Amino acid sequence: MYRSKSFRARQLDDVFADIEEAARYYPDTHRVFLADGDALVLPTAQLHRILNALAVHFPNLARVSCYALPANLLRKSTEELASLKSAKLSLIYYGIESGSADILRRISKGASPSMMIEGLEKAKEAGLKVSTTVILGLAGRNRWQQHIDETSELINRAAPTYLSTLQLGLDDTVRELFLKRFGEHFEAQDDDGMLAEQESLVGALDPPSPIIFRSNHASNSLPLAGTLPRDRDKLLAELAAARAGAVPLRPAHLRGY
Repeated sequence: MYRSKSFRARQLDDVFADIEEAARYYPDTHRVFLADGDALVLPTAQLHRILNALAVHFPNLARVSCYALPANLLRKSTEELASLKSAKLSLIYYGIESGSADILRRISKGASPSMMIEGLEKAKEAGLKVSTTVILGLAGRNRWQQHIDETSELINRAAPTYLSTLQLGLDDTVRELFLKRFGEHFEAQDDDGMLAEQESLVGALDPPSPIIFRSNHASNSLPLAGTLPRDRDKLLAELAAARAGAVPLRPAHLRGY
């Protein structure tokens, strides 16, 4: 996604100028997302200056959110995260992708399942809400059950606030590199295979606290919505109907990645 650009932290004066300009056009804004890839990499003091500027210029501000890589989340102490939460950074987006150490290594995620769990627990302790993603099809046809079994185990151990599933799509610019790093023959899942993974995941999730579940990302063949474990049976019935052909799937030309 970021192959055409190199990471750099922007100068604070430029960020403040952007905030001031946005406030002139959208003074009633109540939600702000800190772009780009992972704002949590910034020093905590720097993040506080940005959050303070947002609070000054947007009097109706209710929530600030950002992406968080596992490594960067773990670099912050629980106290630092709690202080950011008190400044209205209350939601982070966290890409789990898979709960399998083997699959995470194959896709060069740069994190292990234990790191994922530690980060989720630290965020929860600090009072942050966490929106997580899992990628269906990531392990291909040969390893999908391992991928789903170990992912559901991770989710059940450290229940996030939100869970969304996406479906793997390989852009032509990254396909060759992905296949090389995967380390063995990779056979992509078809729609029924993706639904089988979704069915297995939903059926195995029994978290200790409710998880708001969605598969409404544009990549998904079947949009789903519910709260787990409460709506598990309803979601499984929808999946069974789709696999039987009774519910139409999103046409391929309307999907995006």
